Formats: sequence, structure tokens, C-alpha cells
Amino acid sequence: MLKHFYKYQGAGNDFIVFDNRTNDFPKSSALIQRLCDRKFGIGSDGLMLIENHPRLDYRMVFYNPDGSESLCGNGSRCGFAFAQKLGLVGTRATFETTDGVHTAFEQGAEISFSLADNSGIQQIADDYYVHTGSPHYVRLVEDIEAVDVVTEGRAVRYAEAFVGQNGTNVNFAQVLPDRLRVRTYERGVENETLSCGTGVTAVGLVAAKLGFHSPVTIETRGGNLTVSFQQKGAAFTDIWLTGPAQFVFEGTIEI
Repeated sequence: MLKHFYKYQGAGNDFIVFDNRTNDFPKSSALIQRLCDRKFGIGSDGLMLIENHPRLDYRMVFYNPDGSESLCGNGSRCGFAFAQKLGLVGTRATFETTDGVHTAFEQGAEISFSLADNSGIQQIADDYYVHTGSPHYVRLVEDIEAVDVVTEGRAVRYAEAFVGQNGTNVNFAQVLPDRLRVRTYERGVENETLSCGTGVTAVGLVAAKLGFHSPVTIETRGGNLTVSFQQKGAAFTDIWLTGPAQFVFEGTIEI
């Protein structure tokens, strides 16, 4: 069966997107793994399906390259851009994805995505653990370019403490006077990605504990993202991830 696909990227995080409103996409882990493979498929950091929803603007199903489902911040922003391309939404949308209902809206050349309230930043020695819809471990470093992200990230991702929850994503963050620089090892991708939206959000919330005020600018290898929030004590509300989401190309593939 030939299927038309679209490719989007948000700050270097790239995704395959299918219009699945006819509900005919075979939701097979093996197929998703093949399509996301950069040698034998289209290649991406994840795959999304845009589907009908009985009450909301649409449903977005997100898969990691290993076929597992999760929340994806940059993917959600790209999914909104694709929903605009399909004519499903205007400048604002409410949609359901893996962890529940979210809102996204367009502001100029950027798209903002809402995340759930958070009051659960956990400190582990000198590091932090934050669940922003996906689990994230945050480690502060002096020189981010000197970090072996894959080796060090993999060690934490597969640490015994996180085995029961299928591991964790791992973020390395360097604090600068006006922003933070971040590199992320993503579970499901099992490699470093150019950016990670939920990881950037986790780092933005940790930055608040370090004295930063909303909005926090996060620099990734794929571009800059902004995390804004309201803070009261240990609780964070009105959390938004903002950045670019761009169409790259489209094509057809035999599935």
C-alpha cells in the first residue's frame, strides 16, 4: 500500500507525519521502526499520526523510533503545524495526545505548546529528575561540549532506578548568564537528538530552582526554544514550550 507522508522538524527534532483520519495506517512497531530508520526508511526522531477526535480538533498519536508511544513536545508543535496544513485548525487548537489534552497556538513564526502542571522536581544528589509528560533526568555540567552524551546518557537511561518505568531521557545542561545550553539523550531514539521539547521543558523548570525567571531561553544544537511558566513555591503552572516548527518535504512510500 502506498501512503503519502510529510516530514517536519522543530529545532532539529525531525518527524514523519501521516494523515490518519481514515484510520488505515497499520500501527505496527516493526513498520514504525522501519520508517524511522535513517538507512532503510525515511528517517526521523519519531512518527506521528493525525486522527479524528469526537470532541477536540484532532488526536495526535506519537511513536518513538522503537515503536513505543510517548509525549513529545517538539512533535506536538510540529503536529499542530501539520494540522494547520490540513486545514483542521486556525491559529489555535485543542487536541489529545499520549498523556491527555493539550493546547497549541501560533505566534508569529513560532508555535507554543502547553504542558501539564508540575510540582514534582526531585533532586538526586547534584542532579534532578522531572516528569514533563515524559521522564527526564537533568545533570548540570561545566562544559557541555566535553560531555560524551551517548555513553553517559545511556548509563543513566538504563540505570536500575529507572528500569521499572522503561528508563528515562537524560539531559545535560550548562548554565550561562542569560540562558542554558542543553544536549539530550532520548530513550526510544537511543541516541542524542538535536533537541528534545519535553527535555528542554524539564531543564527550564530546573532553571527556575537555580534562580532563572520565566521565560527561560534554552539553546540546543538544533536551535533555541523558550520555556515559560508560573511558579508558586515548588509548583509550576501555565507551562509553555515555544519554538519553530517547519515543513521539510513530502513524498510517498510503500508500507
